[in-house]
Amino acid sequence: MLRAALQKADKVGIEELSMRKLARVLKVEAMSLYNHVANREDILDGLVELVVSEIEIPSLGGDWKATMRNRALGAHTILMQHPWATMLFVSRVNIGPTCSGTWTPRSDASAPRASRILWRPCVERHRRVHLWIHAPEAQLSVQPADYAPAATQFLHMIPVEQFPHLNGMSQEVIAGRHDGLHQLEFGLDLLLDGLERMRGSKR
Repeated sequence: MLRAALQKADKVGIEELSMRKLARVLKVEAMSLYNHVANREDILDGLVELVVSEIEIPSLGGDWKATMRNRALGAHTILMQHPWATMLFVSRVNIGPTCSGTWTPRSDASAPRASRILWRPCVERHRRVHLWIHAPEAQLSVQPADYAPAATQFLHMIPVEQFPHLNGMSQEVIAGRHDGLHQLEFGLDLLLDGLERMRGSKR
């Protein structure tokens, strides 16, 4: 049921996902779904669990910055595959075992201080996801593959004489030298460098 709901949400968006439409996909009566879930909210919580289960759980040990960087980029990749999921994820009150396990290292006591700063309980998930996943990007109607054509279409509206910096950025997008992910990685590296400095100052 949840796999069918996931595919439906990926195709039409979470707003269009209803019990009736899900039942139609499964070729059953809508009322039969209530033998397995209480309501649509249960489906949404299940979808959060399902999406988070696709994110690789980090292993402790080794270079903490590299681990956290790879973890953030991996989560970003998964949420970009399900662009509807980011805001759903940060808005849910009930967090199941998969979500809790994925966002918590296997041994918090052995994690470095800077790692524990970001591995907070789920009450902090909204702040964490916006820092790591670049949530606004996941909600954009224009996908990364469409950036260059869109920039080409609107370039004439931002003349270089009047808007030199915006025009220059558009030129970078058109040339394929900026795809949005660069911005995520730049911001992520700034965060990790700052956390490393915090670790040093607390010792």
